[in-house]
Amino acid sequence: MQIRIYDTPAQAGEAAALILAAQLIRRPDSVLGMATGSTPIPAYQALCRLYEAGLVDFSRATSFNLDEYIGIPEAHPCSYHRFMQEQLFSHVNLRPEAAHVPDGNAADLDAAARAYDEAIRAAGGIDVQILGIGRNGHIGFNEPGDEFVYGCHVVQLTPSTIEANKRFFDSEAEVPRQAISLGIGSIMNARQILLIATGEDKAQAVRDAVCGEVTPQLQASILRTHRDVLFLLDRGAASLLDRKGA
Repeated sequence: MQIRIYDTPAQAGEAAALILAAQLIRRPDSVLGMATGSTPIPAYQALCRLYEAGLVDFSRATSFNLDEYIGIPEAHPCSYHRFMQEQLFSHVNLRPEAAHVPDGNAADLDAAARAYDEAIRAAGGIDVQILGIGRNGHIGFNEPGDEFVYGCHVVQLTPSTIEANKRFFDSEAEVPRQAISLGIGSIMNARQILLIATGEDKAQAVRDAVCGEVTPQLQASILRTHRDVLFLLDRGAASLLDRKGA
């Protein structure tokens, strides 16, 4: 595990964008794992600027998103399909058929989850996976639990996650209670992982992930066992890390 600390969320996001851009320059047909939420927005904005400047090309790339809410239409303002369109996909030359987001409206969600994992395998696996981290240490929508779930699966969202996400909806009652998410095994199969965390509200989760016990009660802690993981933090998210602990 490596940790890099930046003064601002924008700098952390730009660092992530530069790593993704370097991956695409080195291997234009890369498979990228994408995340949603407010944390990766600076990274996507920086990627769009690099694309507009002619420095990065998505035309041969493939992407797979981590997760999606269950039971809201793809066109819903809070769906992750729409988020990715607005924040990245509509601004770069990624082929529409190469941009994958889990199907939260499938008639058979378990079958859809298995098919999503198989699509990733068929694409050759994820080269670089972007992650955020929840206040309770979740990655993707893998919530604290008694085990690490390997494959893509249906998740019951915890009250803390619902509380954190209600700001995107008109009311807490509108926040979906379930999501479909890549499992920990699917995430850990990525060749490189970039976890972006910004803000003091993420500081405890970051400290526990970096310094605490490896436990499914804090799903991000498993990242310490990955062969190539980089934490990109702003000073707020890193505020509980001392240099010895980091």
